[in-house]
Amino acid sequence: MSLMDTSSRDGLWLRSAVDHYERGLTLYASRLLGDPDRALDVVQETFCRLCRQRRQDIEDHMAQWLFAVCRNIALDVMRKESRMKPLTDTRIASEEAAGPSPSQAMEQRDRESQVLNAIASLPTRQQEIVRMKFQHGLSYRQISEVTKDSVSNVGYLLHHALKSLREQLNTDPARPVRS
Repeated sequence: MSLMDTSSRDGLWLRSAVDHYERGLTLYASRLLGDPDRALDVVQETFCRLCRQRRQDIEDHMAQWLFAVCRNIALDVMRKESRMKPLTDTRIASEEAAGPSPSQAMEQRDRESQVLNAIASLPTRQQEIVRMKFQHGLSYRQISEVTKDSVSNVGYLLHHALKSLREQLNTDPARPVRS
């Protein structure tokens, strides 16, 4: 196998990683920083660091590695600026599925707004864990690796966050809260 073959495969691997994780990392960094422009810079630096990693060292835990690096860079940015901004929720542009009536779409937007406002009222650590779990689909173990909390502490924080959200939203405890 030639060096060119290895280089080409690594390039495809990196392109695939960017395609798969860029949007989620950008949303995550944007919520941490409260600024979409700075979030793009953080995500760009995250992928630059990925380019400097050996594929075999992180391939089996890439999601955790990317979110942890992104988080650390975002925290460094906030430390350098010596100011913490409150997390703000920005509307996520998404394609609408064909079918819902205007009233159904409005009800859905109202419910999403209620959920986002309820999430914003949670303590910062709980907000972060809820978003990683439900918006980015990370497992407890992956969240643990990103936040450096134990898996049981992640579960504890998530349990209390969901309990608080249920109380705020007056939902049935048997029905999961989704964001």
